[in-house]
Formats: sequence, C-alpha cells, structure tokens
Amino acid sequence: MTQNDPTQIRPETAAGLDELVATFTGRSVPYYQRAFRYMLQAPGYRFMLNRAAGLLGPVWFGARGLWSWFLVFLLLDTFAFIQIGLGLFGDLGRDARIRAEQIAQTLDLRMQQIEAAKASGAASLESLQRAAGSLQDALASANEAAAAATADGMFYLAVGLALLLVIRFGAASLANWTLEAQFVRWRSDRRVASGWSGTRLLVSLGLAAAVIILSVMKFARPDAFSLLNSFPTNRDWRLNVGDAVQNGFDWTKTAGRGFFDGLTLGMRSLLDWIEVVLVGTPWPVVALVFVMLAYLSGGARVAIFTGAALAYLGLLDFWEKAMTTIALLGAAALISITVGIPLGIFCARRPTAFAIVRPVLDFMQSMPSFVYLIPVVAFIGSGKPAGVVATMIFGSPPVIRFTVLGLQQVPSAVREAALAFGASPRYLLWKVDLPLARKTIMAGVNQTILLSLAMVVVASLIGAKGLGEDVLEALQYAAAGQGILAGLAILFCALILDRIVAGRK
Repeated sequence: MTQNDPTQIRPETAAGLDELVATFTGRSVPYYQRAFRYMLQAPGYRFMLNRAAGLLGPVWFGARGLWSWFLVFLLLDTFAFIQIGLGLFGDLGRDARIRAEQIAQTLDLRMQQIEAAKASGAASLESLQRAAGSLQDALASANEAAAAATADGMFYLAVGLALLLVIRFGAASLANWTLEAQFVRWRSDRRVASGWSGTRLLVSLGLAAAVIILSVMKFARPDAFSLLNSFPTNRDWRLNVGDAVQNGFDWTKTAGRGFFDGLTLGMRSLLDWIEVVLVGTPWPVVALVFVMLAYLSGGARVAIFTGAALAYLGLLDFWEKAMTTIALLGAAALISITVGIPLGIFCARRPTAFAIVRPVLDFMQSMPSFVYLIPVVAFIGSGKPAGVVATMIFGSPPVIRFTVLGLQQVPSAVREAALAFGASPRYLLWKVDLPLARKTIMAGVNQTILLSLAMVVVASLIGAKGLGEDVLEALQYAAAGQGILAGLAILFCALILDRIVAGRK
C-alpha cells in the first residue's frame, strides 16, 4: 500500500470510518461498512444493488429518512401498481360501455320516432331509418371496443409487472448511493436523519399503502367508491362563508367610513397634484425634464432612447393618457416607497417584526392581481383612488423585501468597525448601512415601479384612466392593431422609468 494511493484507506482511518458507519446505519452494519468503503474509493456514483431497497421500494427510503427519494419512488410505484390493478380487476371496457349505453338510448329514441313516422306517413321516415342504421353500427362498434378493452387485462398486468421490476431495480441500484450521500451530510450535521427508524418505517408504510390502494381503486374501479371521485362537500358551506365575509366587509366599510373617505381624499389629492404637473404642464417642458433626468441618470444613450420613446407617445396621440398613467403609477410608487423603505429598515433591525410582516408580504405577492380589486372596490369604490390603492398593494412587497435583504447583507465587520470608532445608531444607519445597501434597495424600488406599471391594465377595470383603458377597449372590440400600439406605449413608459431609476449599470 502506498501512502499517496487515493484508492486505499489507512487502517486507522478505516477503523474510524467503520465506527461512524455503524453509528449511522444502525442495522446491517457489516454490509454497509463494506458498501461504503467500496463507494468511497472513488467520487461519484458506483453501481451496487441493495436487496432490501429493491424489495421494500419507497418504504426503505422512508425508513432511512430519505423522504425526497421516498416520494419519487412512491409515485413511480403507484403508476406501476395502477397498471397491475387495471390488469387484475380493472373495468377496462367502462368508457366504451358507457358510450354504448348512450348510443343505445339515442337508438331507442330514433326507433320511437320511426314508429311515429310510419304511423303518420311522415316524409322524414327514410332519413330516420338511415340515422338508426348508423346508430346500430356505432353501437356494435362500441360493444366490440368494450369487449376488446376487457380482453387487454393481461397486457396491462404484464406492463405493470415489468414497470415494477424496472422501478425496484432502480431503487436497489440507487439506494446505497443516496444513503452514502446522506452519510456525508450526517458527518457534518448530526441533525440529519440516520439509522433505521421503526417509526419512520410505519409512517412510510402507511403513506405508501394509502396512496397506492386509493390510486389503484380510483383508476381500476372508478364507480366502486364515489367518495374518491369528488371531494365530500356541501355547497351551502361556501354560500354561508361567503355571506359571512360579505357581512364583515359591510361592517368594516360602515365602521371605517371616515378612514376610507379620508384615504380616498388623500389619494385623489395626491393624484390630482401629480396630474397637474404632468398633464397641465406644457408638453415640451415635461419632455425636456424627462430627457434631462435620463441623461443625468443613465447618460446620453438613455437620454436618446427616452426622447425617442416620448416622441412615440406624442406622435401616436398617447401623450395625455401616458402622463395620466405615469401620474397613477407615480402616486402608487411614491406611497409604496415612502412606506416600504422605513418599514424594511424596521424589519431588518427587528427579526421578530419581519417574521410577522413576511407572511403578509407573501400573501400580497401570491394573491392574483384581479382579486385585489374586490376589497378595494368594496371599501373605496371605483375610480382613480381605487386604482392607486390596488397598484400600491401589488407593488409594495419588493421594496420592503429588498430593503431588508440589503441591510442584512451589510458586512458585520464594517458595522463593528464603525461601532468601535464610536458611531451612533443614527450615524451607523445613514453613513454605513444605507450607503452599502443602496444598490439592493434601488433594485427594490425599480421592481416596485415596474410591478406598479404592470397593474395599469388591471386598474383600468375599476375606472382608472390611462393607457390601460386603451388596451382594455382593444380587447373588448378585438382591435389588435390599436391594442398593440397601446401596449407598446405602456412598455415605453416602463422602460423610461426603468432606465431613469436604474441609472448607469
């Protein structure tokens, strides 16, 4: 044995490894000691068959705590057992038989019509007879198909058994490799599952039995257990819960009328002020200001692009609606940023607060945008203020999350150095934390603006004016050309704001 031979394990290392393997595996220790020594001789996968895993399948992986692999092989086993169940006792001709019964009912109706036509001497007798002949042929074909499907049971059984053998062979060949990978993780983190647990064995066995049996019964005998075909429920439950939610909305709207009226007034005032600046100001002044902002933020290329985009908006008669859209977006983004950055700072310094705020942010980002309109209209009504609130709710989470992320990523060594030199909490925040987190926070601001602009079309459904109204009208009247032009106008508004906020890359 050479000292530098990587394929050999020194005696003291082998003894230590065997002791660790014995502690980790819990049972069949000699087998796994030999297996792990063989697998550790070279990196990567090495082929070995684990007969226990091949016999037990997903249950073996569950007993060993390999739950992700348990789920994979449970799904594969379920598919194989479904084929076996179809072959052994499956109602393979069910669909063809149902079709035959439907054809037979139609044929009976046609025969009654033929008898009535014969009695009355109707001219449609010949066409009815031809239709009846076609139905008789279709009925014979359906019956033949049902008989042929029933005779395919052995084929499904053979396919299911072959699949099960292949799947179990795959489980046997992957078992030691997956267990060895878990052993490596366990050596650095003893919280990783180890050993052969009787509790895990029972849990995995129960889950596997439930999934396989229910799935086989559902596909093999769909009419035997109606409970498996539809979830047991009562329509009155949804109606009662919906009425309760409606009553809650009504009570909140009545009790908080003053708050919601004040919120609407504030939103409308802010929106009117921004619209006066963007719409009431002469268009050359507004265009010049946008171009200069683009130049100062992103340079000459961004300024040229901004000028071209503004020319598109003006020449195609989108100027006023574009400014209205930017006013709506500006009001929503201004409120989102003004509230979001301080809230993000607060959450970054207090993990408990962020643990409370995070589920709310998840809810705000996961809820479909159209659903926001329901409570907004219920509490505020339709119009531009409602559009601002809906846009603000949809666009606020990114700036909060990115602010928290940016402050959490500030190197602790830099903060400790500033504190060592006597920095006050205020100085630490304004001169250390925020400058270092600036890029991340600005990325959150950028995402908030773009997400707010994405609500333009949706907000037009509740009376928010602007370019979204043109897109909505194009959808209603199938005016593809006008819709594309309005969509490009929204795109240019987004790109202008994106370039100005993002600045130089």
